[in-house]
This record gives sequence, structure tokens and C-alpha cells, in this order.
Amino acid sequence: MTTTDIALVTGANKGLGREIARQLAGRGMRVYLGARDEARGREAADELAAGGGDVRFVQLDVTDVGSVAAAVATIDAESGRLDVLVNNAGISSEIGTAVPDITADQMRATFEVNVFGVVTVTSACIPLLRKSANGRIVNMSSRLGSLTALSAPDSRQRTTGALTYSSSKAALNVLTLLYAEALRADGIQVNAVTPGRVPTDINASTDRRGERTLADGAATPVHMATLLPGTMTATFRGAAVDESPGW
Repeated sequence: MTTTDIALVTGANKGLGREIARQLAGRGMRVYLGARDEARGREAADELAAGGGDVRFVQLDVTDVGSVAAAVATIDAESGRLDVLVNNAGISSEIGTAVPDITADQMRATFEVNVFGVVTVTSACIPLLRKSANGRIVNMSSRLGSLTALSAPDSRQRTTGALTYSSSKAALNVLTLLYAEALRADGIQVNAVTPGRVPTDINASTDRRGERTLADGAATPVHMATLLPGTMTATFRGAAVDESPGW
């Protein structure tokens, strides 16, 4: 079993997930780059590994229980444990649809990845995280899932109309709190983060690309993925690690 920290990042063949994988590898971790598309995932892993990091592709569709089980089995066979899980994979199925017109099918599609996918991956990874001396789970949330932000009268978040995405991230925040409490005795720290407005596919398609770079957006998730034992759990951190958007 390696003494190097072992990390899994879901949805990591592009965008923010790829940047998180790059930064974690740059800190000396062995990073499993999870991606649904094998060709794109292998290409991303190879490109990052060419930069000198230990980055390994693992085929991972968060909506497919068999795919998740196979990925976890690969990590177990090669590394024997998991120190860091970054639940980054996420979608929005409502682009261009007004709130009153959003269907239950659109809600299901978003929740399948953003909520049920997180549960599928997390539950499958817990046995490996329990083998770590310092397990950490980082859930990629958003201010759009913050009830504090959504309920503020002058909030930008309440006017976005992102019904499927916002509600899925609010559910993810609840998962974060309950997993954090359930895994506290195991020494596994579970936190949620928001990267701020960065140029992801979702933001680009809604004309909310923002001015932060992917490197900026990855800073807080990477910080939370590299916490020392007993540092913090059950927190929701903003684009600056000392900032909280409020649950």
C-alpha cells in the first residue's frame, strides 16, 4: 500500500474537475481521474500525467452502479485505500427553460447526477475512506443551492431561475451535513464548497461565465481536499476558504 495520498475526482476529464485533479497531482497525490467517456478521460489523464503527476484514468459513470463499483475495485486493487473523494460531476438539465415550464423529467435528470450520483459514489467509497488515516470528502456545491442566498431579498441567486440545479445543490448540502455527522467517528471530514463563477460548461451556457479562472475556482476544493486530520467538517466554504455562503 502506497503512503502517497490517494484521490478520486469525478467528472474530471474537463473544466473544474480536471483542474482540481491537476492541482492535487501537483501536490504529490495519486489521482484517479473519473470520467464517463473513456476516450476523453484517458486523453485528459495522459495529458496531466505528462506534466509529471501520478494521474490515472478510471471509467466512472456516477449514474451507473456497476461502473462505480468497478472503479472502486480498481482503486482498491491498485492503492488499497482512498484518502480523498471529490464529488465534482454535475449537470443542469434546465438550460433555456423557464421555471414554470420545467418538467419532472428535467428534475430527475439533474438529481440523477447531482444527488443520487453523489450517494452512489460516496457509499461505494466509504469502505476505502475508512482505511485512510485522514479521509476527506469534498462535495462541489454552489451558492445557487444556499437557502440563505436564495431567500435574501437582494440576492442575485433568487433571480437565476435555476430550479433543477439549485434544488439539487440544496439537497447536496443536506447530504454533506448528514454524511459529516455519520462519518465523524471514523475521522472522515465531509465539507461542501462553491468555486464561484468560473468558466464551466454550465455557466457558459447560461451566460454566467464570471471572471474567475478555473485555477481560482479549484483553490478552495483543493484546500479542503488537503486538510489535516481533525481540521473541519460539516462546513460550506466559498470561493475564499474563510468565507461561507450559508446553508
